[in-house]
Amino acid sequence: MDLLGSILNSMDKPPEANQKQKEIIKKQNEHIEKMRNREKEELNRFRQFVEERIDRISKDDSRKFIQFQPLDKVYRSVVHDVAEVAGLLAMSFGQEGIDRYIIVYKREYTPTEDEIHARRNGEEWNDDKAKEYVQRRAEQKLVDTEKAKKPEKIVPHSNYKDKYVHLIGQDAALEAAKKTESNKSYGFVPSENKKDVRSIEQTMADIQAKKRLKLTHNPASSTNVN
Repeated sequence: MDLLGSILNSMDKPPEANQKQKEIIKKQNEHIEKMRNREKEELNRFRQFVEERIDRISKDDSRKFIQFQPLDKVYRSVVHDVAEVAGLLAMSFGQEGIDRYIIVYKREYTPTEDEIHARRNGEEWNDDKAKEYVQRRAEQKLVDTEKAKKPEKIVPHSNYKDKYVHLIGQDAALEAAKKTESNKSYGFVPSENKKDVRSIEQTMADIQAKKRLKLTHNPASSTNVN
């Protein structure tokens, strides 16, 4: 212990702050404390201001909501807290750090989805804007109805010829697929030639003409027939 004590005593001690430095540190601490108290007082005044405004709208049957100016996060939290205590609905809109603001609604006048969508897009909300959104929904519903009437075109995800490739090879698969294609000829006579548009009289006359032509070129056959 004596050795350890002698070592510690021999080490340099940290320099003690002089009186001037102590005074500077004291003033800094006092300034910080004043700033904190000032912020608390300002927040208390703002809270009182919010409570008065929300109390007025709660008693005014003609008012549906109240909109506050853009505020930072700390002040918005005060508005949210006061609105919750009063039983009202507070919603924030706008971009953080730019124009984020709060609207406090009465519960019976909760905003519609159209109003929320418009305000989140930075649009002003009024009666004209409400009518515009109603018109948009009607037009979109009409478009969706027309799409539903049209049959959906089914596109195969793969070529049916490819299913045989891994079994019999590429060439054989193509040949097999060709055999599935429709043939326009049936038997020995093409299907196009089977479509006779002549009348019965014309057909009989053509047959008789062919017989006479045959007898002219082959008299012996006529003798055998008779």
